[in-house]
Amino acid sequence: MGKTRTRRWARTYSRVVKGASGRVLVVDDNKVIRQLIRVNLELEGLEVVTAADGAECLDVVHQVQPDVVTLDVVMPRLDGLRTAARLRADPRTRNLPLAIVSACTQYEVESGLDVGVDAFLAKPFEPSELVSLVRRLMERREVGGVVGGAVEEGERAGRTGH
Repeated sequence: MGKTRTRRWARTYSRVVKGASGRVLVVDDNKVIRQLIRVNLELEGLEVVTAADGAECLDVVHQVQPDVVTLDVVMPRLDGLRTAARLRADPRTRNLPLAIVSACTQYEVESGLDVGVDAFLAKPFEPSELVSLVRRLMERREVGGVVGGAVEEGERAGRTGH
């Protein structure tokens, strides 16, 4: 007879890493994808905090104070586009760089641009593309270059899932 276990909800964010060169909040409902993104960014010296959906992201974003947020589009409770819209509507997170990491349709890309997403990366992606995208967004934030909705053409081209 197999064991039965009630799954208990637990926060998914990680511990603080001293000496990290930046902090990224990774929001994806797929545990494997969260882990993949986390490992690749941590290997580059970044601290990574994770959330399982948009609602959890909104719960922790002010405590975590990330430099960049990556969002999947399709998630339970609160999807990535609605999460991005809420982050843009909040004065405390209005200028926070947001990247959609998802297999997006053209409609989702256009909707993301409308709510102020800064960049898109299509799944499946190369880890080096992910790291490069996050670094670019962090650099632009440091020099004050990220404003809601500002997307470089190169970051959009070829990363829409089509």
